[in-house]
Amino acid sequence: MGTLENYNRWLNSSLVSESDKEILRKMSKEEIDDAFFKDVEFGTAGMRGILGPGTNRLNEFTVRKATVGFAKYLLEKYDNAADAGVVISHDNRHMSREFTLLTAKVLSEFGIKAYIFDSLRPTPELSFAVRYMKAIGGVMITASHNPKEHNGYKVYDETGCQLVPNKISRLVDIIGELPNELEVTYKPVKNINDIVVLDHKVDDEYVKLCESITLRNDLDKNGFRIVFTPNHGTSYVNAMRVYHDLGYEVYPVTSQCDPDPDFSGTLSPNPEDQRSYIEPIKLAKELKAQLVVMTDPDGDRCGLAYLDKNGEYQTLTGNQSAAMLLDYILMTRKEQGKLHENGVMYNTVVTSSLGEKVAAYYGVKTEQFLTGFKFIGNRIDYYEKRGDGPFFEFGYEESYGCLIAPFARDKDGIQAILVYSEMALYHYRHGRTLDMVWEELGHRFGYHEDKVFSIYFEGSKGASMMKELMSRLRNNPFIEIEGNKVNKVSDYLVQVTKSNDKEEKIDLPKSDVIKLYFEDGTTIAVRPSGTEAKVKFYIGVIASSLEEAKKKPDKLYEDFKKVLKI
Repeated sequence: MGTLENYNRWLNSSLVSESDKEILRKMSKEEIDDAFFKDVEFGTAGMRGILGPGTNRLNEFTVRKATVGFAKYLLEKYDNAADAGVVISHDNRHMSREFTLLTAKVLSEFGIKAYIFDSLRPTPELSFAVRYMKAIGGVMITASHNPKEHNGYKVYDETGCQLVPNKISRLVDIIGELPNELEVTYKPVKNINDIVVLDHKVDDEYVKLCESITLRNDLDKNGFRIVFTPNHGTSYVNAMRVYHDLGYEVYPVTSQCDPDPDFSGTLSPNPEDQRSYIEPIKLAKELKAQLVVMTDPDGDRCGLAYLDKNGEYQTLTGNQSAAMLLDYILMTRKEQGKLHENGVMYNTVVTSSLGEKVAAYYGVKTEQFLTGFKFIGNRIDYYEKRGDGPFFEFGYEESYGCLIAPFARDKDGIQAILVYSEMALYHYRHGRTLDMVWEELGHRFGYHEDKVFSIYFEGSKGASMMKELMSRLRNNPFIEIEGNKVNKVSDYLVQVTKSNDKEEKIDLPKSDVIKLYFEDGTTIAVRPSGTEAKVKFYIGVIASSLEEAKKKPDKLYEDFKKVLKI
């Protein structure tokens, strides 16, 4: 069915509210195209999109259809689905609570017990709660760090991990077999199951486990000030509780603590956006705080800023902060005799090469996966069930997500800000600011600079342009930039790495990602986003000095665009 047919189907349906029809009538041609040119995709990361009426939007109809599909999937896969149940949580966004209650209602009417919280909770706590309640699945209503107009729907398996491709493919098929979102119907079972509101034991157990991961809790915290913001999201209560229990001097950004769906106290809730640091750094300057930490709205990502050796506040990329945190964790565990002889660190194919070098320095192996923390969570579960290692030491993505202890199977912002704070405090007590720590890592492993750039493509034409761009690069990957030649290419869609003299199979699921390896050690990975209409360019360089490293990525990106003619 085409765009206008879908539009008119909604406009003429008795199921669509008059208020939504009024929105439809006021849409421009471009808005109609974007809202109706396709169904909102349920992919390997669930659903994420703009709120509002339309087939390519998040609304009660698209959420109901997804939940009907998930209920059918669970009943097909698990004999104990009815009694084991599903845990559902949500963030602070518009419609998040409504979508949570709708999801719970549909599941219960399929005979599946639904567990919900009394209010918003972070994504990592949802992951933990699935495991704690011994449920067979989970749903998180969130659009993570996306703008306020968005929301999303993520599904989890019985291990507390988002569904990996070989698990979610059946769910996608079931959803695809259903009628369109306005015509999906079902008959409630005779024995409608319960919707149970979880008590605070889940919070208590989760917080207790977060507090247990500290490595040097005996460090003197006196005079070490931390500024914290949850960006109006889900982490405020848990974070303040953890900091208070462990004796940290923490100051919240009060204008950003309420769970405001309009994010009125910040210009951006995304730790990758420098605007998100404006208010926290303003407070840090007033307090002369040594550290600023933040979580994104659903509490799985963490950003930080710090007071440098010159008395100025600087921010860190996800690659930089994770490399320093990895070094601190492995160094400390080695000193304490707690580092596994058969340890492993997980990251992704688009993260910096620095992390792998740090891990190797401590005798820890590295395994890389496609973007998406579900692959890391799934691997943790695989080795845990096998029982003979390798043993998890750390996992991270460049996009400000990491996991220190695997009682959750998703990236965990509370764990992250706690150990980042301890790391910064440790170095502070030893007379080092984090820029000094970063420079020391560069001296040991080479000065790495990794940056991510994005180009947005909106609407149906944008989707075609994204495909055309990837096709053009795929057909001519052995390019040259300013005399610097590509000598190896990994194409994760065809699952092959090619170099001048050999070809190797990539043992990972198919994904539309191309990574170029240049003669001088530079890497460029190109990946269409799985949740937004954009193509991301991950550029990594290694230089002989900090100053040289900082200059290279921006110029390389501009030169690369010229070669690609974009």
